[in-house]
Amino acid sequence: MSYKYFINALEIAKGIMDNTVFPGDTVIDCTVGNGNDTLYLARLVGLKGKVYGFDIQKKALTLTREKLMSEGLYDRVQLIHDGHENLFEYVDEEIKLGIFNLGYLPGGDHTIVTRSDTTILGIENCLKILSKNGIILIICYTGHVGGLEEKNELEKYFSIVNQKECNVLKFQFINQINNPPVLYGIEKL
Repeated sequence: MSYKYFINALEIAKGIMDNTVFPGDTVIDCTVGNGNDTLYLARLVGLKGKVYGFDIQKKALTLTREKLMSEGLYDRVQLIHDGHENLFEYVDEEIKLGIFNLGYLPGGDHTIVTRSDTTILGIENCLKILSKNGIILIICYTGHVGGLEEKNELEKYFSIVNQKECNVLKFQFINQINNPPVLYGIEKL
């Protein structure tokens, strides 16, 4: 028997994406990693939509490009070799959704990790171009060196986000072992 609704943070995030992103929307994958979210979003935005995908590692961009090309979806995605904290240099339009998968590139160098300072700046920049009722999803992994510290810094930041401008949600499995990721959601009012 398997769970139907509370499978893991990634599946919950996909459900939120399914209910938020529609054909023609513009979205940002702030950490493309292995390209799974970028590919998923490319399907959701359709032919007239746009996905901006950021990563600081060329390996991540290469993996993502290959995945998109094999599915015939590369034309609706702009992959950017830069950190999400610099998104204003590339994106000047309203977005419907932004997603961050924090930590390290699975299968990559585990010493290259996201950091709370650049992540918070990336979130703040996303909020500035996020549409009304747009959503930012942050999946925070804590099982690596620096992961718990990043989570704690994010929670400090989230606790002071103005509730008249945004709602912030924390979705966390509390009965699972091995540091399950925490999903945060921000909805702009």
